[in-house]
Amino acid sequence: MESQCHVIDGVAVVSTDPQTLPVVSPWTEEVIARIPVGSADDVDAAVRSAVVAQRDWSLRALSERIDLLAGVADTVERHLAELAQIESDEMGKPVPLAEQFIEGGIAGWRQGLDLARSYPFVADVTVPGEPGQTVVERRPVGVVGLIIPWNFTVASILGSLLPLLAAGNTVVLKPSEKSPLSAARFVQLLDLPPGVVNLVLGDARAGRPLAAHDDVALLHFTGSVEVGRAVGVAAASRLKRSVLELGGNDPVIVDADVDVVATAEAVAMSSFVNSGQICTSSERIYVHRDIAEDFVAALVAAAGSYELTADREGTGLGPLVDARQRAHVHAHVAEAVERGATVLRGGALPEGPGFGYPATVLIGVTAEMRVMREETFGPVAPVVVVDSFDEAVELANGTGFGLAATVYTHDPAHQQRAGDIHAAVIWINGWQQGGVNAVSEPWGLSGVGAAGSVADFDAATRPVSLLRAATA
Repeated sequence: MESQCHVIDGVAVVSTDPQTLPVVSPWTEEVIARIPVGSADDVDAAVRSAVVAQRDWSLRALSERIDLLAGVADTVERHLAELAQIESDEMGKPVPLAEQFIEGGIAGWRQGLDLARSYPFVADVTVPGEPGQTVVERRPVGVVGLIIPWNFTVASILGSLLPLLAAGNTVVLKPSEKSPLSAARFVQLLDLPPGVVNLVLGDARAGRPLAAHDDVALLHFTGSVEVGRAVGVAAASRLKRSVLELGGNDPVIVDADVDVVATAEAVAMSSFVNSGQICTSSERIYVHRDIAEDFVAALVAAAGSYELTADREGTGLGPLVDARQRAHVHAHVAEAVERGATVLRGGALPEGPGFGYPATVLIGVTAEMRVMREETFGPVAPVVVVDSFDEAVELANGTGFGLAATVYTHDPAHQQRAGDIHAAVIWINGWQQGGVNAVSEPWGLSGVGAAGSVADFDAATRPVSLLRAATA
């Protein structure tokens, strides 16, 4: 059985706390590795390494940093199959899906390199005719605590790390204790100066001291609302920045004028891919009464394409990440049924090893059910019938979440009205579509801090104005 260490200052380091945590295969329920629980001393060593490394890293020319970071994308690409296999082993997604999302992370990393080349780290903003000169420099904030989620470990690292490092910061990376092995391998593959990226493994015993460390200037967290609140409080109490992407309970609105079968297939994908374990998975479906019967029938049929599989190289539904997550998902379904909902497909715990859960379609759900007001994070598609597009928008705004939303309509007025949905991202007629230059910030319980494109570089830097007086 593999035992993992932290990576601090470029070398493997044994934790100061001898306790360990198991990493359990969601496919077999067997322990496949052990990691340290983490400690404040481990975190302090990692942060001190990052502080020292940041001095040299920030003084390097931007072009030199970019050249080194370009090599990261090349390395990850060469090790794509290996990293995807590790993600499958620890988290449960089939290997082809893991490869797909890591490839997307690599593409995003390279787009970030292009943006870093054009980002105004130094900008002369002098107004014509103004005496003297005003120059704004965007300087690195220092050491960043980067806490990533378990559902897409490598893609999440790739999506967050590039702007932080390109701007001249150094990073202490803490992956989720549920899926730490791919993060550990990622850091092992890095060919960067020691201390630029340090890895601390563990649970809250590593996360809490990282969030509370005085020498961490920015906390970048993706995860649950509960933990995100604690991270935000720790940051605020020390007057430091935080960027928090938290939970979602994302709505889908299906208007009366859509292609029913094609839209049902699209909604099935956004509800069931990765077994529903995506922050922007579709979790509440509002369909117009005029097409509701046909749409529900098409959605149930489309759900049949997402069968549970034990084939890690296949394309079906892999297991949920662990027993706790499966119990959470099933509790939402069971509570809905107890309150009057009807299961049209799925909804039952499968036999055999692993934490699989079937693609599930519910009708007859109501707003007070947990499946409609909390984040389920599983392959569950609850459907509500509405009488108008306006009613759907009002219901979509009926929770405290506001991460993403998807709207299917060909009506220009309804497309405009979709902008009233409380969400950071609103996709119209296509889930997870495009948007390289998109910038957004979550609503309510879904987080704090703008992200995407230049906003990632803004968060990673501190503006300083140099005002030079006019000379005689």
